[in-house]
Amino acid sequence: MVWNPQLINLLINGLWETLYMVGISLVIAAIFGLPIGVLLVITGPEHIHPHRMLHSALSTVVNIGRSLPFIILLVAIVPFTRFVVGTSIGTLGAIVPLTVSAIPFLARLVETNLLEVDGGVIEAAQAIGATTWQIIGKVLIPEAKSGIVLSITNSAVSLISYSAMAGAVGGGGLGDLAIRYGYQRFQPDVMLATVVVLVILVQGVQSLGDWIARRLNHR
Repeated sequence: MVWNPQLINLLINGLWETLYMVGISLVIAAIFGLPIGVLLVITGPEHIHPHRMLHSALSTVVNIGRSLPFIILLVAIVPFTRFVVGTSIGTLGAIVPLTVSAIPFLARLVETNLLEVDGGVIEAAQAIGATTWQIIGKVLIPEAKSGIVLSITNSAVSLISYSAMAGAVGGGGLGDLAIRYGYQRFQPDVMLATVVVLVILVQGVQSLGDWIARRLNHR
């Protein structure tokens, strides 16, 4: 594999497009996924604000979202993607399906994190008259923040994988680079270089997330 200037420029552009897609998708997914995860927990049976119908509806929607393979979702919501961003190709067109796939995934992970919070801590907060918002903001989320960081990290890693898959349909990024140059133009050095960059990127994201989670975990 020869790291010539042209290959390096292609990798830099592909890496930037991947980071752009994953970064925006992850932020939007966190904005929507975290509240949905909280709602799944607090509306559950015997929790602080049980609501059977709302919990069942949210859980069903999340399960449907998680059950769809990304490549099928990518094609299925093309009209919605065009409506939202005006195109279904390129990095901009990939952000919508990436976000839609990440929201239910992150919501379910957050739900799992919050359910691990000691029930005694919640009962103590209720005993002193804490409101629902106070329990969420001062008990549930602070107690689960280390796990939530790891959930966001896992979501980021999954989005990197999905973004590479989006390259198969012109989604841009490292996946698009691997398909157009490595596969269609029979340049195995480009394919290998793309794989190396993706592995390094995933390892970096995972290591950063693990480090932050350890710093937040005071148990």
